[in-house]
Amino acid sequence: MAATVLNVIVAKNRQLGTNEYYSYQSGRDCCSAAAAPYNHHRNLLPFHGGKTLLAWRSGISSMHLPKYQTAFVKRPSIYYCNAALSTTAVPYIDKVDFMKLQNGSDIRGVAVPGVEGEPVTLTEPVTEAIAAAFSAWLSEKKKVDASKPLKVSVGHDSRISAQVLQDAVSRGIASAGLDVVQYGLASTPAMFNSTLTEDEAFLCPVDGAIMITASHLPYNRNGFKFFTNAGGLGKADIKNILELAVDIYNSFTDEGLMKSKREASESLKRVDYMTVYTFDLVKAVRKAAGNIEKPLEGFHVVVDAGNGAGGFFAEKVLQPLGANTSGSQFLEPDGMFPNHIPNPEDKTAMKAITQAVLENKADLGIIFDTDVDRSAAVDSTGREFNRNRLIALMSAIVLEEHPGTTIVTDSVTSDGLTMFIENKLGGKHHRFKRGYKNVIDEAVRLNSVGEESHLAIETSGHGALKENHWLDDGAYLMPEPQNHPDLKGGSFREYGEAVLKLLENHVESDPKLQKAPVNYEGVRVSGFGGWFLLRLSLHDPVLPLNFEAPSHEDAVKLGLAVASAVREFPALDTSALDKFVQTS
Repeated sequence: MAATVLNVIVAKNRQLGTNEYYSYQSGRDCCSAAAAPYNHHRNLLPFHGGKTLLAWRSGISSMHLPKYQTAFVKRPSIYYCNAALSTTAVPYIDKVDFMKLQNGSDIRGVAVPGVEGEPVTLTEPVTEAIAAAFSAWLSEKKKVDASKPLKVSVGHDSRISAQVLQDAVSRGIASAGLDVVQYGLASTPAMFNSTLTEDEAFLCPVDGAIMITASHLPYNRNGFKFFTNAGGLGKADIKNILELAVDIYNSFTDEGLMKSKREASESLKRVDYMTVYTFDLVKAVRKAAGNIEKPLEGFHVVVDAGNGAGGFFAEKVLQPLGANTSGSQFLEPDGMFPNHIPNPEDKTAMKAITQAVLENKADLGIIFDTDVDRSAAVDSTGREFNRNRLIALMSAIVLEEHPGTTIVTDSVTSDGLTMFIENKLGGKHHRFKRGYKNVIDEAVRLNSVGEESHLAIETSGHGALKENHWLDDGAYLMPEPQNHPDLKGGSFREYGEAVLKLLENHVESDPKLQKAPVNYEGVRVSGFGGWFLLRLSLHDPVLPLNFEAPSHEDAVKLGLAVASAVREFPALDTSALDKFVQTS
């Protein structure tokens, strides 16, 4: 077998940090005197402006790297190799079933070795081919003047494979002749938003966006979500991109791969886009609150980011809006997720945020998934607002502004939710197939045929509003309920007074009940031979209910009268009253 002649070059790295590790070979000792056939050079680090383009930071050990990244060096020089390259196809890349990487409208795979029975499928060459395929797909969709390259933004969550995959994605984009804008740590909603933002200083809007994430899956997984200004790509688009990726992957040549590495270094730019995104989010909340500078002042909110990408929400969004965020936890990005899975549907995760709320005596707790497109809340009593309850709350908020609108959900929502949306709120509940993209697309379709819909939300916590371009953004949804009297501790008195007023109206329409003509606290009502009093607590967010009747049966009748009136308030915990009237 013929050997490849290699030239070893030493490039001084003037910016070497104490915690940076640099790959200088790929699989075999390419710099040995008797070199083996040349291995994949995509991991070899070029010297560019005193920095390396490919660096695995913060001391991540080699056991966390894909199998063709095995040798590391930590010294004041970087070693890399140049080889006499041919234009023939690269013979040593693994055969890959690209279509198995499709996960609905996303791409998912194993990016880190070490888990038994889970071989790495999302390698750097595979990633580069997928990114190049998306770029080709985007160029075909946009069909713009070739003299002005399209721009694609790239961001990632906190996973340990994020940096390596971001660089591979960048190379794939550059190889297709498009410009690359790296955002680093970002949220999925921010990536979509970058296709809409008008700000030349931040190179926006971009023509397409790629988010590197695997949502709440384990640390060894990763994947991609793709966006244009029309929204997230659908299943058919992902299938087309993967089919393109197969051809690109199979046609890789040494020369072409080296060229894409050079092109990436020339076309790559870095932007702190999260600054723009959070500024716009704060501005949107202020506007919705009546242009109040600090609408959350006096409100204590605890955030649990689960060591994902959502740690920004406490400091960059809630604090500028006036909230006290002391007691927030797991805000630092850590792709090993040492505290709990970043998943609002996970019991351990919800227990963690509930405990934080109670220990800190907070008004509200907010928890995000890894890439911040899902969220859930916990109120001051530790009651969870997720799944059907979160949908009910968001429905109440949306229907206040858009009476009669259709609320689109997935198929596993409860009958009680339907009754609440339709009988209590006056809206329409439209169930559809599971999957956040399915739910969002159905809401868009309904609007296109003349049926107004302003909210599409899944029980998993994915929720999208028409006013926010149908973007499933957990960070956008949460300020909405925070300003709603259903949750805001500072406005509970206002909310409680609304409960009492509705009860008064209910009593006046029932000939069997009579409101006390003289009363100095709450609402006192006589009926069924007894009475009840519902009032506001002086100090706590509680409405105490007292009643007295000549028999148990009559007491139940009084309880039912109260229950039927207050059910229109979804954030009111009526579990004790419900238990009494249902078991009697």
